Amino acid sequence: MLFSTALVALFATTVVGIPLANVSSEALPRRCGTVISDDDLIAAEAHFAANKIVPSALAPQAATLNVYFHVISKDSSLAGGNVPESQLRDQITVMNDAYAGSGITWTLAGIDRTVNSDWFNRAGPDSSQQTAMKSALRKGGVKDLNVYTVGFTSGSGAGLLGYSTFPSSYSGNPTDDGVVMLFSSVPGGSTVPYDLGQTLTHEAGHWVGLYHTFQGGCSGTGDQVSDTPAEASPASGCPTSRDTCSSSGVDPIHNFMDYSDDACMTEFTPGQITRLKSQMATYRGVSL
Repeated sequence: MLFSTALVALFATTVVGIPLANVSSEALPRRCGTVISDDDLIAAEAHFAANKIVPSALAPQAATLNVYFHVISKDSSLAGGNVPESQLRDQITVMNDAYAGSGITWTLAGIDRTVNSDWFNRAGPDSSQQTAMKSALRKGGVKDLNVYTVGFTSGSGAGLLGYSTFPSSYSGNPTDDGVVMLFSSVPGGSTVPYDLGQTLTHEAGHWVGLYHTFQGGCSGTGDQVSDTPAEASPASGCPTSRDTCSSSGVDPIHNFMDYSDDACMTEFTPGQITRLKSQMATYRGVSL
């Protein structure tokens, strides 16, 4: 069952950011602009609880979801954002490895290319550039992941790695649905240590309904998943045995929904997979 009525605006959509450069995690960790207050999270979860579709554990299903890449560049060069098809295909491989236990298979459904320096430089959360870009380029429907690769050099997106919408946001603004990400964070890109493709894994995690593992810190409402230990703040690098909340176990630094380096990110938990399956069934009509 899908809901056609517009939901209240529950989420901010800016996610993880770092400047366009070859940098070390020690010098410049991931940063994120996503903000959802405990009150807004409570409202979101109340709506989810009231409308939740719980997939049958007796008959798990699988789904193949389309990914449409919209490559935005300022010129025809790789440095100008013209990401080659080979890197986009590698990105799909990384995604399928990461989501292997979820029932989701991602398939490359299309690539289009647009030379627009204004979009490349200035597309960001709530900007006129991102509105124009998405309005012109978005393809498919609620089950299709649209990914826009840009430069994030100025404006509201300056310094971001990416940002995403959540499933419950779709009915209120279908055109806005999708992920905007830094072009050089695809596999083999130049933004070290975020060059293995896990930026899109992370952003797609929001797109399928997951919060950050550090949502709410040690005492907030958390990420609504019981098997991701609470952590006081985002991880940086790969700090083995980091433990910022005394009562819940070591921090989930290897989780795709934390802020560790790409090489440190290796897992979704069973609880996260259970949540994303229900979010996708409830808000995107995808049975997993």
